[in-house]
Formats: sequence, structure tokens, C-alpha cells
Amino acid sequence: MKTLPVYIGKLFIPLVLALLLPMLAAAKKKAHHLHFSAHRHLRFSARAFEKKLAAIEAADLYYEMDLRDSGLNEKALEYALLGYHRLVKRHVLHKTTVLSVCDFSQPSSAKRMYVLDLQNKRLLYRTYVAHGQGSGRVFAHSFSNVPDSYKSSLGFYVTRGTYVGCNGLSLRIDGVERGFNDRAHARGIVIHGANYVSERVLHKYGTMGTTFGCPAVPENMASQIIPVLKNGTCFFIYYPSRRYLLSSRMING
Repeated sequence: MKTLPVYIGKLFIPLVLALLLPMLAAAKKKAHHLHFSAHRHLRFSARAFEKKLAAIEAADLYYEMDLRDSGLNEKALEYALLGYHRLVKRHVLHKTTVLSVCDFSQPSSAKRMYVLDLQNKRLLYRTYVAHGQGSGRVFAHSFSNVPDSYKSSLGFYVTRGTYVGCNGLSLRIDGVERGFNDRAHARGIVIHGANYVSERVLHKYGTMGTTFGCPAVPENMASQIIPVLKNGTCFFIYYPSRRYLLSSRMING
């Protein structure tokens, strides 16, 4: 016959395990949560550091290139640099010395396209650029990634090769932001010259012509700008859209 101490001893270990296992599980869960929180904190810190560096670089370029009277929004340049550096890290840019910014916070009557030489810190070109007719008349304020919307698409693009079409020399561009501009190729969105993007049209009608969604430049500038932009440079279309600025992975990481 089993004695009482032996019987109690056999019950002790299962009882201890029953008490400890939930505690161990809770400790493991807490450790996992702490690890996840630490990882998330590090990612947040890295993103904050990248944004700080972009702000410093933007301020430096603003001064070096004398852009303060150019109309270019300094935040647009800051965002452009954030996306540019992410594309460099992905090794998708074949020409890393050139960065182009279309600042659609400005009206179409302003020279709101900027082609920057980052290596030599020079403004290569500043010219007019048209937006899509569905985006607005004087100001672009509505944007879409949908075919046949005739709207411009915000975000970052990588330039590709050239061809000669109905608008003369044209440059293909690939949108790299899902949901914002990744249908650019399917929509036939390209950079091209247009005779309705000119000071003559501006003086005659008081406003610049619009496109089916393409960022069109003056006809007499296309042959100068397109060769500089082609074959793997970063091209950025900016507008202070809350939805875009909060959702863009190129900006927010």
C-alpha cells in the first residue's frame, strides 16, 4: 500500500508543471512582444534617421543650386531624395547622377519641372511640364492610376528607353509605386514634347495645355531633356496629397 508522502510526491511534479507552464508561456509571449517592439523601434528609428538625412541633403542642395527663388517646394525635394536613395539601394537606377522632380503643387503656368545633377550639384533644366486633363486645368489636384482617367499619377518612376512616335521623341517610364503609378506602362504614360506646352500658348490662352496623363514638356526642350533622363534615372511627380504622403512606401519605407 502506497504511503501518503509517496502519493503527495507523485502529485507534486504535475502540480508544479501545471503552475509553471502558463507562466513560461506568458514569459515567452512577453519576450516575443519585447523583441517585436524592439525590432519595430529600430525600424522606426532607421526611417526617422533616413528622413533627417534627406532633409539635410535637401537643404544643402537648395543652397548649392540656388533653388530658393525657383519655386521648387523644399519638401518636394526632400521626398524626392528619400525615394531616390531607396531606388539606389534596390539597384534599379542605372544613372544615379540625375534626379528629376515635377512639382505639381505649382500651377502649369510655372516652370515646375526640375532636372538636377546630383553629382555636380547643378540645376540642369527648369521648364514647363503639363499634367493630365482629368487632373485639373491650371492646377493638378486629382490623380489616378486608372486607365482612361486622363489623370496624372503621383510618385516615383524609373525612366527607360526612347522611341519616336506621334509626339516625336518620347521616353518610356515605369511607375514603381503599386496603386499610385504602376499602370503607367499599360496606360501609355510617357515623357514627350508637345506644342501646347509653351509660352505662346500660355500668353494666348492664359493657361497651359493638358495631356491624357503624360508629363509633356515643351516641344523645343524634348530633344535636350529626354537624352539626359533616359535609361534608368529617377523621375518624381509630387503633390502634397495626404493619402499619397502617408501611404507611399517609397517615402515611408
